[in-house]
Amino acid sequence: MAVPPTSRAPYTSPLAEALAPDLLARFQRYVRVATQSDRDGDRWPSTPGQLDLSRLLVDELQALGLGDAVLDEDGYVYATLPATIDEADGPVPTIGLISHVDTSPDAPGDGVEPLIHHGYDGGTIHLPRGGTVLDPAQMPELRGRVGHDLVTSSGDTLLGADDKAGVAEIVTAIAYLATHPELPRPTLRIGFTPDEEIGRGAHRFDIERFGAICAYTIDGSEPGELQDETFTAAEGIVTIEGHDVHPGFATGKLVNATRLAAEVVAALPPERTPERTSGREGFIHVYETEGNAARAVIRTILRDFDDELLAAHGELLRRTAEQVVEREPRARVTVEIRPQYPNMRTYVEAFPQVTEAAERAIRAEGLEPLRTAIRGGTDGSQLSAMGLPTPNVFTGGHEYHSVREWASLQEMAAAAATIVRLAEAWTAPDLRRAVRG
Repeated sequence: MAVPPTSRAPYTSPLAEALAPDLLARFQRYVRVATQSDRDGDRWPSTPGQLDLSRLLVDELQALGLGDAVLDEDGYVYATLPATIDEADGPVPTIGLISHVDTSPDAPGDGVEPLIHHGYDGGTIHLPRGGTVLDPAQMPELRGRVGHDLVTSSGDTLLGADDKAGVAEIVTAIAYLATHPELPRPTLRIGFTPDEEIGRGAHRFDIERFGAICAYTIDGSEPGELQDETFTAAEGIVTIEGHDVHPGFATGKLVNATRLAAEVVAALPPERTPERTSGREGFIHVYETEGNAARAVIRTILRDFDDELLAAHGELLRRTAEQVVEREPRARVTVEIRPQYPNMRTYVEAFPQVTEAAERAIRAEGLEPLRTAIRGGTDGSQLSAMGLPTPNVFTGGHEYHSVREWASLQEMAAAAATIVRLAEAWTAPDLRRAVRG
């Protein structure tokens, strides 16, 4: 189906439509700042570009009247929008809004040039660089976005919607609330984190300083998404030490670590990979191999919703590597399993009001809550385990971690409007009575 290029999909509400211009301007500004994180970085945050965006955000928040906006020594941004309600009708809760400023290291991320495709006609989008094509035959989510204003990169980089869409939506909603003091709202605490994409986003987050009873990461995808369950995650690192010899004299002597690494990868069961699993099935994902004849390293991520199954993935990786390498007694192998983040579900379930408020806000924006488990994780996974219940809310971004990444302006505006409505939801007397301590 095709529509004329001037045809536009409707916004979910007049509020969303009103927020869209400011939201788009902020989003375009933020994605142009290079903020990819670095898995091997030894600084905090792992790349300096993240600090560039964080400084920009502090300036913008202070200009909106959030005078306490600050960038701390670890690269976290904190700010407060005061409440417009008082304690006459119950406690005044402090609610957190969180997004991450870094983008994935899985695809190029420097020199992002966002493109706007007004009134998408339902056809194939050929981006000007890299030969990148957005084809609805391969990306079925596009089929439901006819008439939407889509934002993409130019084709040779990430767009950065993960999670600069969330960042822009939070700042846009805060800007609206700051200029409409007549709207009821609790105290809102804003937090922007670095290095989420490499699993370190919550490691130095100061929950006591943040001071919220609960929070929301704005880091999902599909409109209406509300997620309170994630994978439990670990990283598995296999290191193989070979025996290097000049290839001209290698007969009967050389033990090639890279060749052994290739055998390990080939021996892992193909049915336990991301491309062969779905739903609640976990996986072992080999995302990087590097090395030479003397030494090779295989980096994997292990994912499952069940802790025992996750442990089984780690044991399978260990057993496979050891069985391959033990055939060559002159080689050595070590396997290290590093925990990354937990399933947030049990921590969020203990405070059901956090999801109840989000469901009310999503419905108020004209959407139906879409309760799904995340085949991945957010900062909320670690924050929930640290004592801050933090489910995840949609942003309107799609095809994350690839040069095919895109976002719908209509859906991003719906997310920003949902944040405004979330603030109002937390002023309801029944939710206020649930505030602990």
